[in-house]
Amino acid sequence: MTKTNENVAGNSSDISTKNIKKKLNFSSLPYKKQKIVISIIFLIIPVILLTVFTYIPAISMFGYSFTDWDGISKTKNFIGLKNYQTMFSDIKYWQPLFVSIYYFIATFVQIGLAVIVAYLVSFGCKASGIFKGVYFFPSLVNSVAIGFVFIFFFQPGSTLDTVLNMVGLGGLTKLWLQDTSTNNISLAFVSVWRYVGYNIVMFSAAMASISSDVLEAARVDGANKFQQLRHIILPGISTILGLQLFLSITGALSAFETPYIMTNGGNGTMTFIIQTVQYAFQNHRVGLASAMAMVLLLICIIVTSIQNYVMNRKG
Repeated sequence: MTKTNENVAGNSSDISTKNIKKKLNFSSLPYKKQKIVISIIFLIIPVILLTVFTYIPAISMFGYSFTDWDGISKTKNFIGLKNYQTMFSDIKYWQPLFVSIYYFIATFVQIGLAVIVAYLVSFGCKASGIFKGVYFFPSLVNSVAIGFVFIFFFQPGSTLDTVLNMVGLGGLTKLWLQDTSTNNISLAFVSVWRYVGYNIVMFSAAMASISSDVLEAARVDGANKFQQLRHIILPGISTILGLQLFLSITGALSAFETPYIMTNGGNGTMTFIIQTVQYAFQNHRVGLASAMAMVLLLICIIVTSIQNYVMNRKG
């Protein structure tokens, strides 16, 4: 009798173990729950990295903006809104924002040029893959390397001056990175050269999703290339166009690498980010630099909101 009871208990435990394993088996879950589990697994690591390296530092920086911390000592004295009052009471803190105008204008040049080239490459070009690879290559090169290449390119008597002399335009030669009338334009040109290829590839990919039947119907109706671009291509890539415009505008407001490497912010080329970095790490005024960063974040949010409003209204 005892032996029989032991067998029954053993069988029941085996059955319960199998039921638990079956419940825990991923393949036994409904399809919707499988999608949820897979999404969580794929998202958990990026969310952790984003939280640790973006959100927590941003929250900490917001807290630092209300202190007089120098970035070295352990003491952080709360001073309220004094850092923000210091910023808004002196125009010198805002002057670097005017430099962003050059990059802001370069943004629209970059986007417009990328759309036109992407259109020419995507439609009626046999070796489009080769051209896309050539255009995309500069965006793969390290920004420090690009900076040093263009420092040599703009040096007096170097590549640019030599080319201008060869074509009979030697009178146009200048101190491209020293002259305050040309240095910001030269730096904005470098940014356009670096990022226009990336935009070309992105726009080309978006244009590939537009049906060729629609374009053929437009040709039959007598639409020329410009009309096709304006009424079919641009509305068809409006989503990716808005995204790239957003990234370019925020990049213009936060320009750092190119002017920092090529001129170190000298001769009127200092951007708002370079100024913030200098106050934080050279002047040891991390509290004030944090306030500057928060103000720049607010400006980016306002500009993005205006852009979204305009794009949605046009849409």
